[in-house]
Amino acid sequence: MDAEIQALEHNQTWDITPPPRDEKTIGSRWIYKLNLKPDGTVDRHKARLVAKGYTQVERVDFFGSFSLVAKVVTIRTLLALATSRNWYVHQLDVNNAFLHGS
Repeated sequence: MDAEIQALEHNQTWDITPPPRDEKTIGSRWIYKLNLKPDGTVDRHKARLVAKGYTQVERVDFFGSFSLVAKVVTIRTLLALATSRNWYVHQLDVNNAFLHGS
């Protein structure tokens, strides 16, 4: 959890501001997860700070939402193209990818 907090602060994820007068604030909570090795022993502890978005009411607190994810057909098309052209394919994970989403 300390590493996650340091990353949030390093990336200047938030500004402390007074809450709006006529609007409710959204709470947050920490989600913890254990990554296990194939033999079942603990590999590492992970922590993620999430907003309690389930407390919001559509058309009262917000006006729509979306999730930016790649469609399976797009990934399959890119893999087929890479295979047909003998391209190397790499996979990566981006830490703190959604810190400044809007």
